[in-house]
Amino acid sequence: MDLLRKIFDKTFWKFIMVGVINTLFGTAVMFACYNLLHFSYWVSSAANYIFGSILSYFLNKHFTFQNKSRSWKTVLKFVVNISVCYLIAYGVAKPAVSALLSDASVTIQENGAMLVGMCLFVVLNYFGQRFFAFKKE
Repeated sequence: MDLLRKIFDKTFWKFIMVGVINTLFGTAVMFACYNLLHFSYWVSSAANYIFGSILSYFLNKHFTFQNKSRSWKTVLKFVVNISVCYLIAYGVAKPAVSALLSDASVTIQENGAMLVGMCLFVVLNYFGQRFFAFKKE
């Protein structure tokens, strides 16, 4: 029970609030890149995380985790976390959704994979930021 209290404390709810803002922004970037600009699955989802991660870094560092560090080590840990979470989430989502929606068009499969990838990313990213990138020393 103590573990659940630690995970679902006010920091968690701040992360969710920042995540909603960041998700709206990143989702708009990703689907605009894919559906309007006709970029590939990987370029579109990467654009989401490049632009969204910049916003996320500042909002989570200062507001959510109140991290006062001014070192490049914190930036590097954040970049490593985002990169690993992205590769795992989208690397798992694309083949899984493609298999589940094998009768659907590639556009439907890839839009679905991007949605599933986003959900996986959020979970992995929360734990990565909280217990690795912005971990209290």
